[in-house]
Amino acid sequence: MLSSPRGFCAGVVRAVEVVEICLEKFGPPVYVKHQIVHNPHVVKDLEAKGARTVETVEEVPPGSTVVFSAHGSPPEDFEKAKKRGLRVIDAVCPLVTRVHNEAKKYHREGKQVLLVGHRGHQEVRGTMGQVDMTLVDDTPGSALPHWPKGVEVAVLTQTTLSVGDTAQAIEAIKERYSGALVRNDICYATTNRQEAVTKMASLVDIVLVIGAQNSSNCNRLREVAESHGVPSYLVNGPEEIDPQWLAGKEKVGITSGASTPEVLVEQVIEALAPEQVTMLNGADEDVAFTLPKELR
Repeated sequence: MLSSPRGFCAGVVRAVEVVEICLEKFGPPVYVKHQIVHNPHVVKDLEAKGARTVETVEEVPPGSTVVFSAHGSPPEDFEKAKKRGLRVIDAVCPLVTRVHNEAKKYHREGKQVLLVGHRGHQEVRGTMGQVDMTLVDDTPGSALPHWPKGVEVAVLTQTTLSVGDTAQAIEAIKERYSGALVRNDICYATTNRQEAVTKMASLVDIVLVIGAQNSSNCNRLREVAESHGVPSYLVNGPEEIDPQWLAGKEKVGITSGASTPEVLVEQVIEALAPEQVTMLNGADEDVAFTLPKELR
């Protein structure tokens, strides 16, 4: 049973397209700071065309073209790039940019900004670099800051979190700071894919989420399926499937994260060689983002 929607979101389509256009327009090598999206297949494909992935701005030779990844980057990376004379093309997802802008706005208004997200994730690093803010992990029971009564609080979220876990985290924040202004920034693609998996979980014996281990939204899909009592595994391709998982199972549910190319889903289906493939349809997605102004 194939879950829909699945796979690439508009932000990922845009980010991959940005790198491909840069390679055509400026010629290789084009440097990409951090994996353009969290999927090794996508990264490898772009590197075969002349992209080079680096983790710091300092690794990019002066005067080169660098694309900043879809997850967003802190202002200090732009400053470093300027000093090195780099041509910067920012492929950050517009929905992540919106969170950055919210953070700046609420900080200007004198509010204490709380970000619900995963410590160390690239998106969180980029968002927390915008202004002074406090990170709250989205797992239940996470410690909250002790601020004076009456302090104005604004709550933002990473775009790729579990809808359920985030709701619990926000509830805990509102218990302590009843007047908190909450901006739930979980993106449409994350929400739609989690709703589709929830729908599918009750109809299958096992769920396979196709995607990379370092992809936040892929991990959340696996967790959502498991929370509904169905065994769920995250694999990036057919070679990672353990035949033991499928022993005695008749109905296999398949979905993929927002950074997973459809070719990997097709490879998994081919390897499983099912008697029948059923599509389970969810929300329709017709979202598209414009390219960065430098490439239009």
